[in-house]
This record gives sequence, C-alpha cells and structure tokens, in this order.
Amino acid sequence: QSIRAMNNGQITEGQPSLGSWMVYALGSESQDLPAYLALIDPGQLPVLGVENWANGYLPSLFQGTVVRPQEPRILNLTPPAHFAGAAQQRYLSFLERLNERHLKRHPGELDLEARIASYELAARMQSAATEALDISRETAGTHKMYGLDEPATADYGARCLIARRLVERGVRFVQVFTANQFWDNHNNLRTSLPRACQKVDKPAAALVKDLKQRGLLDTTLVHWGGEMGRLPVIQNDAGPEKVGRDHNTHGFSMWLAGGGVKSGYTHGSTDDFGHQAVTDIVNHYDYHATLLHLFGVTPDELSYTQGVLERRLLNNPAARIVSELLA
Repeated sequence: QSIRAMNNGQITEGQPSLGSWMVYALGSESQDLPAYLALIDPGQLPVLGVENWANGYLPSLFQGTVVRPQEPRILNLTPPAHFAGAAQQRYLSFLERLNERHLKRHPGELDLEARIASYELAARMQSAATEALDISRETAGTHKMYGLDEPATADYGARCLIARRLVERGVRFVQVFTANQFWDNHNNLRTSLPRACQKVDKPAAALVKDLKQRGLLDTTLVHWGGEMGRLPVIQNDAGPEKVGRDHNTHGFSMWLAGGGVKSGYTHGSTDDFGHQAVTDIVNHYDYHATLLHLFGVTPDELSYTQGVLERRLLNNPAARIVSELLA
C-alpha cells in the first residue's frame, strides 16, 4: 500500500503510475523516444514489479517503457540484417495500411490505437534510442563522476547517466529503480545499509550536478526517495549480530532538486527519537499535489473519464501544495 500511495497516489490496485498521469497530462517533447521510461535494476524488479510504471485505467499509450540494465537495453530495437533497409520499410508501409484499415473498422479502440502508435514510435526509435542509450559517447570524466569506474556504483551510475541523456533529449518522465527489497533492512543493517548507500549516493549526486552544469536542472525536477522509513529501535529477529530496523510509516524523508524547488532547505522534522513527524508534516496527498503544481498541472483539472467515473490522481480535497518548498 505504501508503494502505491507514493508511486500511484492511491493505495488501491489498478491505478495509473505518476509517470503515466504526467504523460497523459503533458504529452511528449520527443517524437523519437517514449515519453516515459523506467530504468530497472540488474538484481530484480522493484516491489510490485511492472505495476510501478503501469497505465492502469488510462489508455495503454501512457504506460512506461522498460530500459533493461544490460545490453540490449530495449529488446528488439535492432532489426536482423536480412530485414533492414528497404525490406523493413516495405513491411512497415504494408503494416501501416493494414492497421489503418483495421482502425476504420474498430474506431475508438484505445488499445489498438496505442499499438499502432507503438509500431510507429518503434521505427523512429531504432536510431534515436540507440544513440540516447549509448553512454560510451560520454567522456571519461563523466563516467568517473557517475562512478562507472567503481563496482559498487557502476550499474546505478549507468542508469543515472542514461536518465540525464534521456531528459536531455526530451523524455518527459524517467524513473530509476533499485532492486526488490534493496532498502528493506530487517537484519544485517551494519553491512546492508552502508552497501545500499554506497551504491546510490555518488551517482544520485552526480545526476543533480550534471543537470545543473548543463543548464537542465531548472527545468527538471529530481525527486528521490522511497515509500517509508525505518524505526529508530532495533529489530532482533536474526540474533544480536544481525540486527536490523522494521518499517516506519510515521516519519521519513525524501529530497527534491531543481524544477522550481528551493535549494538548501529542510522542511519538517521528527521527534527526538526519529520515530514520527511532528512539525510541517507532509502526507502523500500533499506530496502529489506539490509535484503536480511543480509540473505545471492544476490538480483539480487532471482527470480521466472511465465509463461513468471521473478518475483522478489526487482524490483528496484536503491535499495542499507545500508552498514552503517552492523557490
């Protein structure tokens, strides 16, 4: 439920992800790349898997496209040698005519429209995505800044670097995921937490720095965090040498950079034990209201009609924009 609340805005299954809502609301700036890309971890999918970038009840056109952690980063992007060039173009032209005929017979079929659009985009992606995902084009200094020369940071660093390259090319929404249970340190906290922090700290900082030095940070909102924190008391299920921390939904932090937020500002605080938030509390409704505002979207105006239902990302009228965060 916590993941759905933070990623989808609501705790029930079948809701569109935030990225899907943003593409639905704002469209795409790139004609040659998907508007929404999810960069997954080489270890395994995140908790809830593909639900994290699903379109829910929105048309299929707005679902995220997965970028794999190893080559080929997008499957089936390069056609086989015998099917390239003129042969492929003849096939695509024939397919386009068939799709147009089929769509005339079945007007208003959103899944069909999405499939046709995906075929057209895939053809354009063959060169654009190959170039965008090729981090070998970056300088040695950039590789080092993201930690690509260090085993602990190489894979997360590569994904952060790809994220910057995608944003640079007009991709609307990019998510960089860690593996399932990566931060779920119920035991072995002394080794697992430092290892997790070591993996992400340097690349995440590099992403913000790189966006800033390229003049992209002011128009790019970076939001980094998870769905819960950890309790300030130990969890001792595995013995005294393998202590950990259990879930804490009452007080935890995330950080934001760029895109209209203040820099060097801390909002809210927990009690003296770090157990629960006590001042300037922000719930997930407030969080999403603030994100929508920063994206230039009026929360009350973002809706989708599903049958007789008017569906919204934000369905709590008490949600407030956290104006203290705004630059």
